[in-house]
Amino acid sequence: MTTVPISCTAEGALEVFLEPMLPQPHLVVIGQSPAVTTMLDLAQTLGWRAEAVGEDLALPPVGPHTAVVVATQGHYDEPALEAALGSEAGYVGLVSSQKRAETVLGYLRDRGVDEEALARVHAPAGIDLGRIAHREIGVSIIADLVRRRAEGELLGWPHPSETPHLETDPVCEMEVDVATARWIAEHEGETFYFCAPGCKAAFERSPANFVSV
Repeated sequence: MTTVPISCTAEGALEVFLEPMLPQPHLVVIGQSPAVTTMLDLAQTLGWRAEAVGEDLALPPVGPHTAVVVATQGHYDEPALEAALGSEAGYVGLVSSQKRAETVLGYLRDRGVDEEALARVHAPAGIDLGRIAHREIGVSIIADLVRRRAEGELLGWPHPSETPHLETDPVCEMEVDVATARWIAEHEGETFYFCAPGCKAAFERSPANFVSV
């Protein structure tokens, strides 16, 4: 959270215009194949962060705005998918046939992976376009992720490292970050925080007008 100090000395209406700056989707693809190359290329063209992970399954930090796609072509699908489900990714996809997906999910179920986790898996990953070439599978997956983002998925915010302690200015009722407050007053053993010197001065002239009984 970014706190921007402003003054309320105009004593009039204040209009605040906010433009949301959402984190770009983060794509992590496990495996090596033409489809993987296509996904990475398209994601980077869209301005997304895109990374490939190999057999070591060393996933980078991921969050709700991350899509993890397992495209290991049957070589190490099970451990790769288990690693993906162990993350906080907002989307987990498996590139496979329906039959192969059922086999992989069954294996993980037998290993003790719970149904709630397995339900996160989108398999086969991507939009169903029928029989298509391998690189086109990559296109279908990116298209599906674009659609999901437009519908409100993959928009999660990174976890904030610290939540600011806010207090309300008793004069103008704006919120003030206690850690960076410049104007502070004491009254009857209570501390009050202000957004501007004008508010503090008004309070000190007549505290009774602003303190709830």
